[in-house]
Amino acid sequence: MYMIPFVLLYVVGYAFLKKRDAYGDFVRGAGEGIHTAFAILPTLVGLMTAVGILRASGFLKWLSDILGRLFAGIGFPVQLVPLAVVRLFSASAATGFLLDIFKEFGPDSKIGIIASLMLSCTETVFYTMSVYFMAAKVTKTRYTLAGALLSVFAGIWEELESIWTAFSTPEMTTLWPPGLPPAFSLEIFYSFKDHSWQFQTVVTIS
Repeated sequence: MYMIPFVLLYVVGYAFLKKRDAYGDFVRGAGEGIHTAFAILPTLVGLMTAVGILRASGFLKWLSDILGRLFAGIGFPVQLVPLAVVRLFSASAATGFLLDIFKEFGPDSKIGIIASLMLSCTETVFYTMSVYFMAAKVTKTRYTLAGALLSVFAGIWEELESIWTAFSTPEMTTLWPPGLPPAFSLEIFYSFKDHSWQFQTVVTIS
């Protein structure tokens, strides 16, 4: 609650100590930001138009059917393949897919929880690269795309692993910790049926 006022006071105080015109710097930065926004506007329009065309043409559904067969072996829900693909390009379109999933399956369902976590641990890779590299006038991206895609896949994998662990039993599920000394352990359970927490202390006497 106090973080934003603290940051504002810190910036103004630091500018005062350095004898800088904080307001003048703010106005100049805001002007540069407006120019940057206008410079990247064509890229944003192109990305959103491309995503809209992909959705309307049925290409995403066709791609989802193909990728769904490939990912079905690792337990990845076929219904979330379009969300995973669109998330790489547009956050707003991915949010639209997420709302559709909530309406169909419910936000507290297994599909809904996986979709929510997926949007939390992934990034709009192509959107971010195009916007920020264009703003910084970077032409050689080197290993950025490969590293970003690897991080997205790692995030999705860890998210799926967490969901597999959480839904391993229909009633109560141990979420923490993965391992403590065998003599003493504290187990925290969460029930997906009645949405309640339970704590249990286990003492082993050998």
